[in-house]
Amino acid sequence: MDPITTFKGKSVGIPIANIDTDQITPARYLKGTEKKLAKAFFADWRVNADGTPKADFPLNRPGAQGASILVAGDNYGCGSSREHAPWAMADYGIRSVISTSIADIHRNNCLKNGIIPIVVDEPTLKEALSAAEKNLEFTVDLPNQTLTLPSGKKASFPIDGFAKKCLVQGLDELGYLQSHAAVVASYEKRHDAARA
Repeated sequence: MDPITTFKGKSVGIPIANIDTDQITPARYLKGTEKKLAKAFFADWRVNADGTPKADFPLNRPGAQGASILVAGDNYGCGSSREHAPWAMADYGIRSVISTSIADIHRNNCLKNGIIPIVVDEPTLKEALSAAEKNLEFTVDLPNQTLTLPSGKKASFPIDGFAKKCLVQGLDELGYLQSHAAVVASYEKRHDAARA
């Protein structure tokens, strides 16, 4: 995983509340463990049965191509805990999701897959959705935990301290543990000597 500090990204908005993980990644895509799931991202909402794109879906509008910041309605990522949802988001190119609330398990799964979940108040979300309708750029500053809207308005957001540390260092949980291998080995050596 690459370190995440500050980045700018084009936005896209899906102003729908209670988007569940079955809509983000439909169940038929859960059979494998391959993280290449961009085609699954909102597949049922994004694509017709014949495989053609639904022109009116926000991700299919011309200005949305290359968007990396998703602005969504309240309670984003509710439903089952499938990790395939952030896999599909990340493979599609989403680096951050903004909402007034993000389901706990989905939020944690996003963090483990390099996606910054940003929770803001209602007025900020309203402004963000308006900007995302025009696919404007936002700036995410992870070290300072701030989101800058196209208007220049800044909003702070909460994030778990350990997850933040891992993301800024470009580590997943296993990578974080491996980065402390020398300390663990030293402890084990002392512990073995004390037991002898």
